[in-house]
Amino acid sequence: MRSHPVSRIQTPNRWTSYGFLALSMTLVGSYVALSKPLVAALGVFLLAWLRFGIGALAIAHWLKRPANEPPLSGRTQVLIFLESFLGNFLFSISMLFGVSMTSAVSAGVIMASIPAVVAIMSWFFLKERIGMRVWAAVGCGALGIGLLALSKGEHSNMHSGGPDANLAQNSPMLGNLLVFVSVLCEAAYAVIGKKLTGTLSPKRITALINLWGFVLMTPIGLYMALQFNFAGVTPSSWLLLLFYALAASVWTVWLWMTGLKGVPAAQAGVFTVMLPISAALVGVLALGESLSGVQAVAFIIALLGVLLATLPSGKSVTPMV
Repeated sequence: MRSHPVSRIQTPNRWTSYGFLALSMTLVGSYVALSKPLVAALGVFLLAWLRFGIGALAIAHWLKRPANEPPLSGRTQVLIFLESFLGNFLFSISMLFGVSMTSAVSAGVIMASIPAVVAIMSWFFLKERIGMRVWAAVGCGALGIGLLALSKGEHSNMHSGGPDANLAQNSPMLGNLLVFVSVLCEAAYAVIGKKLTGTLSPKRITALINLWGFVLMTPIGLYMALQFNFAGVTPSSWLLLLFYALAASVWTVWLWMTGLKGVPAAQAGVFTVMLPISAALVGVLALGESLSGVQAVAFIIALLGVLLATLPSGKSVTPMV
């Protein structure tokens, strides 16, 4: 069978990649923090379905295959499906239900493991050689985010609204398990995304995985929509939904896939510390929470990990595409 040539997709320079990765995870943290009022207003499944639907409309023109890209192979199609199923569909459900069932403290501590899980998966699946400095960066991220979470007081849980509200009961153990499932999904998203960026453009990856997310969520999302009273949703909630949909389905995915082209997956995983940091900052700046001295120290430690991962380090990590 004749193989098709791999498309020449421009790779951003290292510092541009770092900026894209950091901005992507910062946006993820902001919409995770802001998702609670949306979950309360719409419910988990309806919110997820509307998110994918709005995203599909916004980037429908990205679906067309560029002339310099090869047709999708069977293996690539499987990876695209897994990227969407794990990184979009399952991540959305487990994260939204998880944060509604457990405390912000517990969720933050569990989320601190994301960089380490990404590094382990990169080593196992991509055969990346990970140097001590990247492992030190992972450790700083875990220590900083864990300290940040533990420094917060326990917050009352916010349950989902809508017809699926009965699914989000106050069950911290199940909530913690769901948050950890979302950690595994986020790590798989980084690793699979690294493979996809070798042959597909970030725009097309973004459009394809969002379309799959919409398809997967449509049966239950449509069922929820038929029972929902849309007249009760406030204009501010609709505006927040628009931001959430574009950030979750378009901006963060494109930024992450573009950044992944320039750095190994394990190194990119360190930037996931920006997710809980951003979520905490949104809580301080937008939701009226306070920032203590301990939390400020936690930020510094976590950001030190990012610094360790981004400084030139020879061949400590070898990317495998």
